[in-house]
Amino acid sequence: MNDLVVCPFEEKYIDSILSIEELSFKDPWSKDAMERELNNNFARYVVVKQQNKVIGYGGMWIILDEGHITNIAVDPKYRCIGVGKLILKSLIDICKGENVTSLTLEVRVSNIIAQNLYSKFGFISEGIRKNYYADNNEDALIMWKRNIK
Repeated sequence: MNDLVVCPFEEKYIDSILSIEELSFKDPWSKDAMERELNNNFARYVVVKQQNKVIGYGGMWIILDEGHITNIAVDPKYRCIGVGKLILKSLIDICKGENVTSLTLEVRVSNIIAQNLYSKFGFISEGIRKNYYADNNEDALIMWKRNIK
């Protein structure tokens, strides 16, 4: 894990991110959507590289003093080595630097691994969004981390 490097999201990483999206999600973001995030003043994204290869990324929108995590994804070949943890820590650090006091996200009710990760970072389940995911109408758990300092 010592050789993992966190970098800000740049245009040169889009194709790598799209590959991870395809491997990770049933309904991946499009290239156009990713390109728009580069110009979105609310968006903050990071990538994690190992030996110059992008192996994960995550992002959020910051509006006033709240952050909303939009994506966290790790190449399946690099899961369970701490990449997701590093991404989440990096996003929380960005929040601290920008005086964000609360951070939220939605996660599939079936995604226990992600829920456990978020819980380790102090996120608490505060509600359900019924039929949130369009691919199978699965519910989303709404999780919040409050009082970020």
